[in-house]
Amino acid sequence: MATRQLGRGIAIQSLYEWDFYGRKEDIEKIVVRNLEEFAPGFSEREFIESLTKGVTSKIDELDKIIEASAPDWPIEKLPIIDRNALRIGLYELLYADRKEVPPRVAINEAIELAKTYGGQNSGKFINGVMGTVYREIGEPDRNPEKSRTEK
Repeated sequence: MATRQLGRGIAIQSLYEWDFYGRKEDIEKIVVRNLEEFAPGFSEREFIESLTKGVTSKIDELDKIIEASAPDWPIEKLPIIDRNALRIGLYELLYADRKEVPPRVAINEAIELAKTYGGQNSGKFINGVMGTVYREIGEPDRNPEKSRTEK
């Protein structure tokens, strides 16, 4: 489990840099550089690459969900860490294989990213948004028959 947490840490650092520079840099190059600098020999490179590619490929959809779930916070006004923690969490909640990343794990990991890398209230904010989305998709841990089908 600690390996995946480190992977998410590298992913959020990479997405932060990519987002900070206006999404003009190549995310794959940023990931490779961050892996070499912060996690040489990391055993699950594919996890980070898949996560960052997944987030960037679904970014417009993820941002619409964030704006709908936190209408008082336009996406461009959110701190960069918070919006990328939400993007990672929502990507894993909505698109990851639930056998690999159960919904509550996706939520908890997004909150931990926010607490670790974000501001004083980031964890609470992420918890609120992720909880809202979780309820809107039918609380898949509690009601698997009402939520989207398993992958």
